[in-house]
Amino acid sequence: MTDTRLHALSPLDGRYAGQCADLAGVFSEAALIARRLRVEAAWFGLLAGSGRFPALARLPAAVTARLEAVTSGVDEAGLARVKAIERETNHDVKAVEYYLRGELAAAGATPAQLEFVHFACTSEDINNLAYALMLAEARERMLLPAIGAVAAALAALAARHAALPMLSRTHGQAASPTTLGKEAANFAVRLRRAAAGLQRVEILGKFNGAVGNFNAHVAAFPDVDWRAQSRSLVTGLGLVPNEHTTQIEPHDWVAEYCDALARANTVLIDICRDAWGYVSLGYFAQKAVAGEVGSSTMPHKVNPIAFENAEGNAGLSNALLRHFAEKLPVSRWQRDLTDSTVMRNLGVAFGHSLLAWRSALAGLGRIEPDPARIAADLDAHWAVLAEAIQTALRAHGIEGAYEKLKEFTRGRDVGAPELRAFVATLGLPEEARRRLEALTPAAYTGLAEALARDA
Repeated sequence: MTDTRLHALSPLDGRYAGQCADLAGVFSEAALIARRLRVEAAWFGLLAGSGRFPALARLPAAVTARLEAVTSGVDEAGLARVKAIERETNHDVKAVEYYLRGELAAAGATPAQLEFVHFACTSEDINNLAYALMLAEARERMLLPAIGAVAAALAALAARHAALPMLSRTHGQAASPTTLGKEAANFAVRLRRAAAGLQRVEILGKFNGAVGNFNAHVAAFPDVDWRAQSRSLVTGLGLVPNEHTTQIEPHDWVAEYCDALARANTVLIDICRDAWGYVSLGYFAQKAVAGEVGSSTMPHKVNPIAFENAEGNAGLSNALLRHFAEKLPVSRWQRDLTDSTVMRNLGVAFGHSLLAWRSALAGLGRIEPDPARIAADLDAHWAVLAEAIQTALRAHGIEGAYEKLKEFTRGRDVGAPELRAFVATLGLPEEARRRLEALTPAAYTGLAEALARDA
């Protein structure tokens, strides 16, 4: 049997299909059709239940049942029928309308009742709500849980190794020590903040006709409170109404959503680069997997491919997300169609993002600190205590503290005996001198352990 994934245009539908299958169920064209049908059915049902329209007063039970069935989903035969209608009409939303009319007609709806399918709607009334439902589901079911899982893994790493001292590297050079746990905690806190930013984005929806003014609605039924009907539909779908639009919902919230996800992805890139670097330094050892090959020519290698995969996919996602954020809120006059083809690629950006988060989580699951390697690096850099010594000198009013330590340590290989002998010459009070002479790089971590445990 042919593996269709080998012939896919996108790696998300090919190589990575298994890792993105759940997201495909949210952003595929089949998913878009299903949500369009849900919106169309919800609007028809709301009109029928309002009691304001005589033609809908005696809706057959079979029609109501069919509406509920359509709201729950559409089978493969139904999807095929929608696409067949689209080939005839060359209009995707009209195809959904005609399909629903056919379903309701078969259930016993009268011609007059069928005229209320897609009543006073423009295509964008249906589309913007369908996409909003998709983005809401992706956020709650996939994106936030994926970010949360990486944050939880980092928090667990922080708790386990809160007290494990580690050399810092500012500008890539040896710097004041930290703990491995504190560095993991920093990222866990950043991710929680990024996730909260994504969660705060209000998901808006509009349902107000061809140019946003309920023109056709009022022309047909001037006595109906159409704003109330619209609000009822949008809130009933779990969305926030936006009444001030043109033909299209202006997509400002989509831009905000994309920006928030891109910020989270950027934190993830930072995590991956640091983890990659610590693997390179030997601070992290990677668990070997039986049968796995690291290099086609160097048998010894265990490469940090999960972090590399995550970094690459997060970057690719961000390129798309930032295009969406810049392009989607811009539309000529009351509507142009440039957003339509762009919106169809939202799932591509989210697919690369979700792949990145899942790869990073896998990478975190394969690393363990090497305390001996970390300790050896600390012990090779006693000069990092220069900060502690010069600050103690300042505290006791000894002039030229910074300059003394700069002259003694900069560009020199300073070990424990040399540093302790130097401290003895500085004229510090005995208690301060003894404390500094007893200090080691591993003990010079400030409040790092407490901060790591508070994350």
